[in-house]
Amino acid sequence: MSLGPEASISDETTTPVADAALREPGEKAIAGRSLKQIAWRRLKKDKVAVGGAIVVIVLIVLAILAPVLSKLLGHPIDEFHIDKLDPTIGVPLGRFGGISKDFLLGVEPTSGRDVFSRILYGAQTSLTVAFLSAFVSTILGVIFGLSAGYLGGWVDSVLSRVMDLLLAFPQLLFAIALVSVLPAGGRWSRVFVLVGVIGFFGWPYIGRIVRGQTLSLREREFVEASKSLGARSGRILFREMLPNLAAPILVYTTLIIPTNILTEAALSFLGVGIPPPNPSWGGMLSDAVSYYQSDPAYMIIPGAMIFITVLAFNLFGDGLRDALDPKAR
Repeated sequence: MSLGPEASISDETTTPVADAALREPGEKAIAGRSLKQIAWRRLKKDKVAVGGAIVVIVLIVLAILAPVLSKLLGHPIDEFHIDKLDPTIGVPLGRFGGISKDFLLGVEPTSGRDVFSRILYGAQTSLTVAFLSAFVSTILGVIFGLSAGYLGGWVDSVLSRVMDLLLAFPQLLFAIALVSVLPAGGRWSRVFVLVGVIGFFGWPYIGRIVRGQTLSLREREFVEASKSLGARSGRILFREMLPNLAAPILVYTTLIIPTNILTEAALSFLGVGIPPPNPSWGGMLSDAVSYYQSDPAYMIIPGAMIFITVLAFNLFGDGLRDALDPKAR
């Protein structure tokens, strides 16, 4: 019997034939699936997560099309409709805050502005702040977490102490103080200020997760093999280890977005977020405090939008975490 290359070639060619002979007629061969395919199949089976994803997509589309939808179904956000208000107490005429076919979600007390249009532009503001600040937090957390976990030594000690300091810091109070002393500017200038503040204080959370995963990965065989082949630290970090951290990074990013939405709403509610008269869900809640007895719809509508948005992101994030967890059933 030959032990050369011919033997291995004949074995490889006869193995599929043997497997085909063992299968029943009409039976298909078992096809292997990648981890992405397995995660996608598991995510599609989670109806709650799919429902949350659909709500998130609808909210993103509404925010993108806010200028168009406000013209087709609403009114300009700076247009006052005093004729829709009671001249004595300034609350909307009609039931449920003045909801009608012309004003789908009613009008604001005192000013008479269209609530539907302001809700759309508020979604645009909240989602922009949430996504951009989550992006900033993710980038900083991944860079510092990878560096601390892989390099170790004094780098790990310094970065870990910085993370502990920022985690122990009263984030909301410092954000209020910092945003208050900065120039107000317009809507988008304040948006970028909020993105910087929220993103900077949010990176230690994902940084600790990435650091812990990196400490485990750096002892794996493929990292040792890359080192033995002479690969540099940059290649090992971003070409070998980072792809293995994609799942926890993606999951945590989807879970930090609703936290950022709540933070922006809280800052706007306290008067240091998006400056009026620019629309914001938190600012609308702050204005509704004085009218919750005479016009409860004005408080319910922005509060319900915040609740639905945060719940949808959390449901989708939980489903994505279960789908990407190889140990979960």
